[in-house]
Amino acid sequence: MWRTINPIAVGRRVFTPSRPDRVQDPAVRRVQVLRTVVGLAAVVCILLAYRLVAGTEDLLDQRMKQVETSVNLLAITFPLCVAGFIVAARPPNRQLYLRRALKPLGALCALFCSIVFVLLIGNGVFGDVLISDEATPSPGAYARLAFTLFLLVWVVPFIFYGIAMVLLHVFRTADVHEALPPLLAMVLVWELAVFDLLNGAYDAAPFSVWMALTFGPPLSITAVSLWELRRLRSRHGITVRRAMLR
Repeated sequence: MWRTINPIAVGRRVFTPSRPDRVQDPAVRRVQVLRTVVGLAAVVCILLAYRLVAGTEDLLDQRMKQVETSVNLLAITFPLCVAGFIVAARPPNRQLYLRRALKPLGALCALFCSIVFVLLIGNGVFGDVLISDEATPSPGAYARLAFTLFLLVWVVPFIFYGIAMVLLHVFRTADVHEALPPLLAMVLVWELAVFDLLNGAYDAAPFSVWMALTFGPPLSITAVSLWELRRLRSRHGITVRRAMLR
């Protein structure tokens, strides 16, 4: 019962890879977590040191915008890359990966629907549930209000936890194949770098700092992803060529 009510427990089931025969390498996970923590700390220090943001509020706002951009790009890139991966594979793996893609697709739909629901609430689409012109609201109005507030209290933690898990597990694409998350991570991080270049995200920084902020994350994530692919090949015999049956 608690696992059904707790949004974190539900989010863990929705956004975490669950294929029982997938390869799980603790060394890869430790390197990814370390890279994320160190990279985030370095970016925060540089942004504050060079006054690229006015303060903590602007810093948080900028990071949240980057997370939003990451999730949006991932939502677009994810189905295209997964579809390309499936099409490139030969039968019978093509049909196998297509069946496995249902859970990652379900995670994408769950996150998208949750965000849309909160946006609709915030934009007043359900305003008649929260505000009533009646002097004495009916019991039905109170019930609708309680239901809406419960959904908001449940959905918001679910969304934040889901975003964190989506970025960590790359929309649980390991359920399709172990090589897909590092491949998709490299595509996404270079998309973000191009987006920052076009958007002039760090134009106020000195050239050396601009280079570090613009190309540091994609180069480091690419290095980690290539290392992960190499480790999958050397330790577990998993390669992209074998995944494609080519």
